Amino acid sequence: MKKIMLFMAVIGMTFSVNAQIDTPQPSPFSTIEQKVGLTDVSLEYSRPNMRGRTIFGDLIPYGQVWRLGANQNTKITFSTDVTVAGKTLKAGTYALYVTPNEKSWDVMFYTDSNNWGNPEKWDDSKVAAKVTAETFALPMDIETFTMSFDDLTSGGATLGMMWANVYAGVKFEVPTDKIVSSSIEKVMKGPSAGDYYAAATYYYQEGKDMKQAKEWIDKAMAMTPKPMFYQLRQQSLIYAKAGDKKGAIELAKKSLAASEAAGNKDYVKMNKDSLKEWGAN
Repeated sequence: MKKIMLFMAVIGMTFSVNAQIDTPQPSPFSTIEQKVGLTDVSLEYSRPNMRGRTIFGDLIPYGQVWRLGANQNTKITFSTDVTVAGKTLKAGTYALYVTPNEKSWDVMFYTDSNNWGNPEKWDDSKVAAKVTAETFALPMDIETFTMSFDDLTSGGATLGMMWANVYAGVKFEVPTDKIVSSSIEKVMKGPSAGDYYAAATYYYQEGKDMKQAKEWIDKAMAMTPKPMFYQLRQQSLIYAKAGDKKGAIELAKKSLAASEAAGNKDYVKMNKDSLKEWGAN
C-alpha cells in the first residue's frame, strides 16, 4: 500500500511539473500607460471580479488596509515629481493601498512596492503620501475592479478606482507648466522661428500672457519665409484672444486663401467660421 501511495505521489508531482495547459487567471493582470502633460504615468494591477459577492463592508472590510486589487502590489510609476494632496511625490514607483470606509477611502502611496498583497509588517514611514478620497455611488455594479486616468489636463489627472457600485478618485498634479516655462526661458535666449511659434501656441492654449504670445507669434512669422495656412490660422487666433480683432480678421483671410489653395476643407471651414464670429465683412 505504501508503495502504491508513493507511486501516486510521484505521478502527481510529475503532472504538476510537466503541466502544459494554460488556464486564465481569476484576477487578470492589466497595465495602463498614460501621458499627463509631459509626465509619463504607468499603472500595473490585477483585476478581481465580484462573482456575486458583497464587496465593501464584507469581502473587503471597512477600516482595514486593502491591497487595492489582487495578487502582487498595485503599482503606479511617475517619470517626474508629482503633487498629491499638496505633498510632493518624487519620481519613481509606489505601491497603492486603500483603507475603505463607508463614505471615503484613505489612499496611500507606499514606497516599498515589492510585496505580494499587504506588507508582512506595515511601516508608516514608507507612506510617502496619504489622501482621503470621497466615494460616490454608481448607478450600476462594476463587475471587474477597474482603475483609470480621468479628467486629464496638461497639469494633472485623477486616478479613478471603481468596483461594485463605488467610485473614488485621487487627483494628482504634474509640473508641466514649470517644465515648459523653464524650457521657454532657456530657449528664448536664442530662439528659432519654431521656438517662438511653440512658445506662443503654448501660451495661447494655457491662457497665459496673450500680449507676450502675440509678440512671439509675430517674431515666428517674420522669420518664416512663406507661412503655411495653419500657422496663419494660429496667428489669427492669438490676435483675437489678445483683443486685436482687426488683425485677426486680416490673418484669417490670408489663412483662408492659403487653405483654399491647399485644398484643406477643414481649415477653410474653420477660417470662415472665425471670420463670421469676428464680424468680418
